[in-house]
Amino acid sequence: MRHYIVGDVHGEYKALLNLVARVPYDAQLIFVGDLIDRGSQSAHVVKFVRENNIPCVRGNHEEMMIKYGGAFVHAIENGKEIEQDNMWLKHGGIETLLSYSLISYRDSRIVPHPFIKEFIFQFKEDIEWMKSLPIYLELKNINHSSGRKVVVSHSAIAPVWHMRHGREEDKEFLSTVLWSRAIPLDRENIFNIFGHTPQQYTVKEKDHYVNVDTGCYMKEKKGYGLLSAYCIETAEVYSSGELSIFDEKIS
Repeated sequence: MRHYIVGDVHGEYKALLNLVARVPYDAQLIFVGDLIDRGSQSAHVVKFVRENNIPCVRGNHEEMMIKYGGAFVHAIENGKEIEQDNMWLKHGGIETLLSYSLISYRDSRIVPHPFIKEFIFQFKEDIEWMKSLPIYLELKNINHSSGRKVVVSHSAIAPVWHMRHGREEDKEFLSTVLWSRAIPLDRENIFNIFGHTPQQYTVKEKDHYVNVDTGCYMKEKKGYGLLSAYCIETAEVYSSGELSIFDEKIS
């Protein structure tokens, strides 16, 4: 069995199905987080990952859904006014709430579905599942050509790898692994596979890391709009669809 690390999906369910159809049938997928937000089918993406019991680490968008989505649930269940403006809603949370059929969006305002209390349970269950996602995964007994231990995280973990023990109490560790866009220096004996920062045209591969985020949701920007997966054992890259002729990389 070969292992394929999948970049940020961001609610692009059709791109995910397209990618799954391209990788070998017995591929073991692993996701770098940010399954949700921005795209229109976040609920379907989460359902796919959960029902197939596919390993996934937590991304900053899951972190936002835990915090702000949890506050949304609390407001609905207690008859309070729902928040109309926060970090999550500005960065794709509205699209996620729409994908769960919890709201409509009218005149730039969020309006709860009339029967929202009757089917908010799936949204709540998915939040609880996101809370259980690991911050990183050490992949043991998997060979990489570098000879290094393979570590999957949402953003680059190398800058704070030495802080990984006791990570739940360390805000700097969590902030870095979930949010940082720093390019990692080669200071740790790990091969880190992560996403978070979109790369143009294809994944970015170095001796000590691979960034597998190729801007799946950024279809209108040149050289982006692909969902990519990196095979640990062979270094092959599979992507959902092809770039348009206008986006073809110039050699």
